[in-house]
Amino acid sequence: MNRLTEILAQQRLAARSVPSTVAERIGKLRALRTQLERYQDVFADAVSADFGGRPHFESRLIEVIGTLWVLDHARRHIKKWMKPERRSPQALFAGPNSLKVTYQPKGVVGIVAPWNMPLYLSIGPLVTALAAGNRAMIKLPEDTPLANAVIKQLLSEIFSEEEVAVFGDELSDPAAFTALPFDHLIFTGSPRVGRIVMAAAAQNLVPVTLELGGKSPAIVAPDYDVDDAALRITHGKAAMSGQICVAPDYVLVPEAKVAQFVAQVKASFQRFFPDGTEGRAEYCSLINDRHTQRIRAMLDDARKKGATVIPCAPWESGNRVPLHIVTGVTPDMQIAQEEVFGPILPVLSYRDFAEAIAYVGDQPCPLALYLFSTDSASRDRVLAETRSGGVTINDWGWHVVNAAVPFGGAGNSGFGSYHGVEGFRELSNPRPVFTRATVFPTQMMYPPLDVGPRGLFQRFWLNRYSKKPDPNLGGTRYGESLERRDD
Repeated sequence: MNRLTEILAQQRLAARSVPSTVAERIGKLRALRTQLERYQDVFADAVSADFGGRPHFESRLIEVIGTLWVLDHARRHIKKWMKPERRSPQALFAGPNSLKVTYQPKGVVGIVAPWNMPLYLSIGPLVTALAAGNRAMIKLPEDTPLANAVIKQLLSEIFSEEEVAVFGDELSDPAAFTALPFDHLIFTGSPRVGRIVMAAAAQNLVPVTLELGGKSPAIVAPDYDVDDAALRITHGKAAMSGQICVAPDYVLVPEAKVAQFVAQVKASFQRFFPDGTEGRAEYCSLINDRHTQRIRAMLDDARKKGATVIPCAPWESGNRVPLHIVTGVTPDMQIAQEEVFGPILPVLSYRDFAEAIAYVGDQPCPLALYLFSTDSASRDRVLAETRSGGVTINDWGWHVVNAAVPFGGAGNSGFGSYHGVEGFRELSNPRPVFTRATVFPTQMMYPPLDVGPRGLFQRFWLNRYSKKPDPNLGGTRYGESLERRDD
């Protein structure tokens, strides 16, 4: 038995034999909160070194504080979430009987985190798993070894491996992790890899939660102030250099306002980084040379196919790539087909608002959608005619950090969620419990059928809930002998 399967077996046994109480779950989250605060500066330094430069503020705000918000919300609501829900029995069983739904831990939850937010996207799901009373095994990304070491350390100081086990680049075959027979698997990554993970999980009938990103659009409605929209969208692309799963991927702007929008995006970026991005500690580097080359290839492809590329600051080399605005985008370009996940902003124009809505509706379902409009009718129309994992109106990304609502995708961007009560229920087994009162006569349903007082009762209830069979279709009416019909 290898180490992965051994730990899984240990955790599963512990989960069955030592169910956690409300107080124990709250205690675990309190301890985890203390650790996150203790290690926040150490983590920020480590992940910055992994990236070759990532702003301390972004690491603290997005990863540490974002996780604390999820943790605090869960800690405050665990008791309520765990409480059995009373339900009304079906009318036939009404009276002294009781019906409730209990939420039972699933057992062992596997968590696969990506490199862009190794702490938030590992410990965030872990919080929900612990709140639901589960054990967890975490697979950290290969690209952030220094951050991984900090995460392992802070967790190992408060959890045994029977509670939380963490793995990183020591796994020679990362696919072996997703092939384990977990009781639930949470994966964050690309749609391509998500399909592979789901196929592996299906071999063991493991339920999955997939957060897969995608091309999250921003729509600037005709009524909205273009300058304000440009400022907020620029911030969405500048934060972590666009290496965020809910970063605005492209923007749709009224045709007559494209030039103004482009100018304001460039001006906003230069306002954020007046001295450019080269060597600037307040601007996040791309994770590695490979990712930088991918971004460069996207820009080269767009230029070759006729697009106009507008850099917002000088850049020749290095991984601190400034924001590049791209206009004249056509469907055959890479930036129109793939999630950018970096500092490129494709700007598409539209003449009619319906055209913009239809364009979004024709694309694979995104993880997030951003609408800039103060008009209630425009808002209602977009919400009714599009699909996405989540929505922020008149800004970008902020729905994600509100821990009271679910976070997850839809369609091509994944499914399931792991924030709020929805996350708790996703990682729990909803278990209905019906209790028959000792005086309740369910034996009236027993054979022999259609005989005496029992038969009258049976006829009454059949006719009470199902009154009108069509005699023209044939069939045998209740109480009618089959032998008599055959004659």
